[in-house]
Amino acid sequence: MIKTLGELKKSGYKSRSIKEELRENLIARLKDKNLGFEGIIGFEDTVMPDLQTAILSRHNILLLGLRGQAKTRIARLMVNLLDEYIPYIEGSELYDDPLNPISWAGKNMIEIHGDETPIAWLHRNERYTEKLATPDVTVADLIGDVDPIKAATQKLNYSDERVIHFGLIPRAHRSIFVINELPDLQARIQVALFNILQEHDIQIRGFKLRLPLDIQFVFTANPEDYTNRGSIVTPLKDRIESQILTHYPKSVAISRKITQQEALITPAQKLIEADGLVKDLVEQIAFEARNSEYIDKKSGVSARLTISAYENLISHAERRMLINGEKSTVVRISDFLGVIPAITGKIELVYEGELEGPAKVANILIGKAIKTMLQTYFPDPEKMKKAKKDNPYADIINWFGSGNSLNLLDDITDEEYKKALNEVPGLKSVVKFFHKDISENQQLLYMEFVLHGLAEFSLVSKGYLEKGYEFKDMFNSLFSSEFADDEGEDDFNDRY
Repeated sequence: MIKTLGELKKSGYKSRSIKEELRENLIARLKDKNLGFEGIIGFEDTVMPDLQTAILSRHNILLLGLRGQAKTRIARLMVNLLDEYIPYIEGSELYDDPLNPISWAGKNMIEIHGDETPIAWLHRNERYTEKLATPDVTVADLIGDVDPIKAATQKLNYSDERVIHFGLIPRAHRSIFVINELPDLQARIQVALFNILQEHDIQIRGFKLRLPLDIQFVFTANPEDYTNRGSIVTPLKDRIESQILTHYPKSVAISRKITQQEALITPAQKLIEADGLVKDLVEQIAFEARNSEYIDKKSGVSARLTISAYENLISHAERRMLINGEKSTVVRISDFLGVIPAITGKIELVYEGELEGPAKVANILIGKAIKTMLQTYFPDPEKMKKAKKDNPYADIINWFGSGNSLNLLDDITDEEYKKALNEVPGLKSVVKFFHKDISENQQLLYMEFVLHGLAEFSLVSKGYLEKGYEFKDMFNSLFSSEFADDEGEDDFNDRY
């Protein structure tokens, strides 16, 4: 490996800016159909073309979108477009290019050692700096400050570059520098970025220092009018050449791929059977949340909601399996009770939502997801009811109408679960009629799914028990007690 400046020159090495480096490496990747953004799903026809265009144009980039839209991940994956190693003057604070040093220390080393100047190599993973913008970030943090002790010790003037303690941005020379949540940065700090983006000048304590910094800037932000925390000052925004809009997954299928890729499931938990139905239900919850009147649409609903929800769903089934001493189990619809804590921390409620409470809103979202998905797997119960004849749900509804009820506790064994569902006449035949080639475990899951779906369509009553659900006749439940609804609500609230 090359270890001196002289050897580097003989090798024919040519220095290039980081933007040129990204551009040329992207061109090679595009020709090879290998883009280096593994794990980014759903942006193939929207965000990725815009990002590639910006890189080819050698632009600084602003990724604009709601929370949980993979903005930071995209920025981090840009590292894959850098050269694996680049040379720098060993010991230089700013990782100076040996053929184009910018710091006093780098220039001085070449002046002293000439072609014997020692060269070190920097891996691309070390060429990435990320800073979360918060109100307490200072100019000194980002750009630097004068070190009075160094000035006094070395008897140097404050305007001398050697007394400066460089901040994060100068230290990101020849690297990708990311500022997350840019609107949260105070306006005066944003102003300090103007000259760096435009003229490569930095000013510290009134002393102007010209450092031709070579940096690929990437900023992330929520849309300005979606946040009360601050905004991007117009002159800075004008200097960021490309603004790229991100978005949430456009379909349940894409959202499901993201969740399955990101969810941290242990090897033991992978033995728990999770049908495609429950996986789609988890994703549908997020879609319902993004359209809910109880949730602030301006805040957004992060993709992290479905990831956390799926992890909780599997863990809830695992907990039941461990308690019952079983070696395996299947995720049930009743396991979605365990998903509620994963939802409540991921949603921003409007006034109407605050009145309901986060746990109640989470349960409403689960119910709406079940109602939506039921119409994908089975006929619409409302249409079947209006048709009057050949209603596939008639036997189920009539059984509950005869005064029967069913308790489905969330900690019962698989055998007890099977026995309870088979008590309801017509339930198994409905599932078998519309889904002929499914396993027994899927059959039981779909049977429970039909019960929850009928409850969401107000054809069966679903009440909350301390450890599960009670299904009974809708009509009788309305008149069995003057305060029946209030009692059911109290049961639910007691759990949370």
